[in-house]
Amino acid sequence: MKQKLKIFIGGIRNYLSVQFKKYDEKWPYLILIVVALVVVIGGINLFVELTDTLHTETLAKYDEQITDFFISRRNPKLTDYFLFVTHVGDVYGYLVVLALTILVSTVVFKRWRYVGQVVLVLFLASVSNMMLKRAIDRARPGIEHLVSVETLSYPSGHAMSAMAFYGFLIYLFYTFRMNKILKGLAVLFLIILILSIGISRIYLGVHFPSDVVGGFIAGLIWVFFCIFLFNIIEVFRRDPKT
Repeated sequence: MKQKLKIFIGGIRNYLSVQFKKYDEKWPYLILIVVALVVVIGGINLFVELTDTLHTETLAKYDEQITDFFISRRNPKLTDYFLFVTHVGDVYGYLVVLALTILVSTVVFKRWRYVGQVVLVLFLASVSNMMLKRAIDRARPGIEHLVSVETLSYPSGHAMSAMAFYGFLIYLFYTFRMNKILKGLAVLFLIILILSIGISRIYLGVHFPSDVVGGFIAGLIWVFFCIFLFNIIEVFRRDPKT
């Protein structure tokens, strides 16, 4: 991605040099960041527009069928597992993972920037989730809840944060130079964790399946934006012209 960004930035510079006799070398980076923000805002607006389907009978039917599928399979062992993973997707779970991230980043990779990056991704997902919940204002499922909840339903905060936080960790593992088998196992573990956190919210009766899918999509938007943003910053830092 960094190489493609360099080529794209070079193209913007060539265009600016033709249009303007003098311009700041930082302009191409600012233009890219603004474009990325516009894309994210547009994606979120489209996401909100698509939520009109939440009121359709077809989606309600699928929500009910999928929910019934998981509810009918409740048993003590599964309940213990999904209670555990849903707590991993809570505030205290992220604090533990952040502590591990700090340890690995400083001791193994000796780079604090990874900590700042994952914190920013989680922060953006959390704040935008609260805003989306208030904008859409969907009530929780009217079935038995196995955990207590106080906020609105759509999109699922657990699913959105899990996709954003652990999804970005998947990207980081992908960029690390490490044993391919260990890298593959780490990525597989994180994928299973993301899916488990999402499913746990349906199993525990606190979210509709569409809440979880919506949370995954919204979280993925922030993952792509942050990957793009951090790569732009890295290219900017190494650019001799700035």
